[in-house]
Amino acid sequence: MKNKTTPIILIYLLTALFTMLVFHKIEIQYSLTKHYPVLNFYKDLLFVLSSALLFKYIFAKNNRRNALFFDKLNQTNKEIKESNDKYDIVAKATSDTIWDWKIQEDEMVWSKGISAVYGYDNIQIGARSKWWFENIHPEDSIKMSVKLYSFLEQKTEKWQDEYRFKCADNTYKYVLDRGFLLKDKNGTAVRMIGAIQDITKQKEEELRLKLLETVIVQTKESIVITKAVSENKKFSEIVYVNPAFTRMTGFMNQEVLGRKPNLFQGQLANLAAARKIIEALQTRTETQIETLSIRKNGEQFWLYFSMIPVYNNKNEFTHWVSVQKDITQEKLQQKEKEQLISELTQNNKDLKQFSYVTSHNLRAPISNLIGLLMLTDHMKIEDTELEEIIGGFKTSTNLLSETINDLTKVMLIKDNIPVAEELVNLAESFEHICKELSFQLDKHKPTLQVNFENCTEIITNKTYLESIILNLLTNSIKYKAKDRALLIKIEAVTREDDTIIKIIDNGIGIDLERNKEKIFGLYQRFHDYPDSKGLGLYLVKSQIEAMKGSIKIESAVNIGTTFTLIFKKK
Repeated sequence: MKNKTTPIILIYLLTALFTMLVFHKIEIQYSLTKHYPVLNFYKDLLFVLSSALLFKYIFAKNNRRNALFFDKLNQTNKEIKESNDKYDIVAKATSDTIWDWKIQEDEMVWSKGISAVYGYDNIQIGARSKWWFENIHPEDSIKMSVKLYSFLEQKTEKWQDEYRFKCADNTYKYVLDRGFLLKDKNGTAVRMIGAIQDITKQKEEELRLKLLETVIVQTKESIVITKAVSENKKFSEIVYVNPAFTRMTGFMNQEVLGRKPNLFQGQLANLAAARKIIEALQTRTETQIETLSIRKNGEQFWLYFSMIPVYNNKNEFTHWVSVQKDITQEKLQQKEKEQLISELTQNNKDLKQFSYVTSHNLRAPISNLIGLLMLTDHMKIEDTELEEIIGGFKTSTNLLSETINDLTKVMLIKDNIPVAEELVNLAESFEHICKELSFQLDKHKPTLQVNFENCTEIITNKTYLESIILNLLTNSIKYKAKDRALLIKIEAVTREDDTIIKIIDNGIGIDLERNKEKIFGLYQRFHDYPDSKGLGLYLVKSQIEAMKGSIKIESAVNIGTTFTLIFKKK
């Protein structure tokens, strides 16, 4: 409001001077008359009254002017308040952060969004544009600054840019910043008002979608997307196919978009696949299907595909996504594999039958030979050469008999004949094994250290267990070192889940670096011994696996061998 004091004083002085001059002339004319005192009184009274009326008029007029001014001021304040309220409401509704930059003074004001969205306290918020630019990500700051100041020099009024803005916790949000430029009458930019919108989620979703698009485009699997199922329970039209679909079927995008997915299936789809498709459409459930399909050139191929229903964030069913793969080669390989398995199965049956027949047919002649050779034990043979031949013949015949017996055991195991289990006393079984090996034990006199104190009994197949230990002890004796006495340790321990039996010797050992992979193989020999058949360890492994157990070996050349038998507790 303008100051009215000086004009009022000037008006009063002019009016008072004018009145003074008028009364001064009147006073000169009546100064010598007898009415002069009365006239002087009325003069003063009139002056006072006229002054009062003048002031009343002036102040009344000024009051009316002030009242109008204050009414207008109140109305302006009300409009400003309403505008500010609307400004705050808009800022809250849009989650935008409003900023107001007086360019010439370099003063910036921020809305409450700078605290609500980015976490800054009032004392952290700078009042200059420098604070704004310092909180822009270093990788975006220079580019954004150049674009902004370039914009200020142009004639356009609207500006926008995307960049990363730092939050109070030193993390960054992607923002979309839009501003409106105000210029003075000379065209100089004086003020800019803008709004920063947090688009972090949109940006992350955009990056995620771009990544998914790259995956879909680059993947070797064919992908087909159709609209949601229609009222008649049939597929709606195709809305997307990736490049792999074109490579697989030969159909280009423009040939399939907007059309039904069955356009490339022809009449080759089988009824079972068709029923699964119909069921999936009706129940809106994911399914996998194998069916014959056809390429654009008429060539048929086996197609494996999944059908996946897609729902939006409102749980509304919107699309079907189908991931498809050409499995023609796999089908051919599977067919060849099945044929090969069938042939191998038949060959195995034939070989097994041959083995049974051979072992059965050989058993009787060998038994006869052994019986005949036993007769020579009671005959006196004077010819040394003949005695040597008969001895070698006995040895070979016994080895052949053992080999046939071992093969028969292996075939019985491989036939998966159920293995009977019983409670086996380890000490008693070991005593029985020693009786069978009495001749060899007496001949080689090994030192036996047996410890069954920690485990006296085990539930397993007694025959198999004794056969295993017999084989391993026989090997220890057969492959003993020549330069030291043979030491064999046998111990059994029980643990929470299994029972362990260890057989340890100080024999010549096995080179595991060379033979580890074939140590339990059929007809594998690791020493040049004439009576080695290559069946013992294979039989041992077959027997322990038939009892659901396992075997491990540790061995070093010229140091010895340790076999660890592991039996799972029942």
